[in-house]
Amino acid sequence: MENKKTGVLAPLIIGVSVLLSCVALAFGLSHFRSESSHVISATGSASVDFDADIIIWRGSFSAVDYSSQAAYAKIKSDADEVKKYLTNNSISEDEIVFSAVDIRRTYRDVYDANGNYVGQEEDGYKLTQSVTVSSKNIETVEKISRDISSLLDRGVELESDYPEYYYSALDELKLDLIDKASANAKERIDIIARNSGARLGKLKNSSLGVFQITAQNSGTSSYSYDGAFDTSSQHKTATITVKLEYDLK
Repeated sequence: MENKKTGVLAPLIIGVSVLLSCVALAFGLSHFRSESSHVISATGSASVDFDADIIIWRGSFSAVDYSSQAAYAKIKSDADEVKKYLTNNSISEDEIVFSAVDIRRTYRDVYDANGNYVGQEEDGYKLTQSVTVSSKNIETVEKISRDISSLLDRGVELESDYPEYYYSALDELKLDLIDKASANAKERIDIIARNSGARLGKLKNSSLGVFQITAQNSGTSSYSYDGAFDTSSQHKTATITVKLEYDLK
């Protein structure tokens, strides 16, 4: 008899458990929908065009000789010529920084009488030094970076990099954009609330989007997931987004 009761109770208990689980799930979904319907969120954005006010230009030059002393004498002479070239073109000494000299051994391939490769042997030294110019005189530095023929005439083989452009008041610009993007997000929320007849409560959450700096007129293709930071153009556009979420009364 006991076995019969157990056989009847087991399916009953399972059925009740399933029913209670369904009720709990339905309540949870209902509660979730109720909570999610009591907020309004919107993303605001702001952008501004601006011009960089700092230019950074880098170049490098090398000297090769069998002895390190001779190579160093050549690189020192080249550095003096580079410095003279820059100062003669209206660049002040405090805008010029020379790096430490990099010294490397050079090697040449060795072959036997039959033309078979047998290894390498030391062939001298190669010394390399770079120079960096950081200035607010953008037009002058741009001209210098393009016109280095006079250095070539003096025997200095300078490799010139592309100039980089930066903005000295970037923090202030970013704060202003955050303020404007926040106001834009709040304005959108107010419109949604007004058109839906809702009443706003307190700010529930806010989040800052990615800060982007791109070249002007470059389009959104220059944007990056983790934030673009263009240094190739003097004329730039900064963009930021802010998301706000408000409770409803």
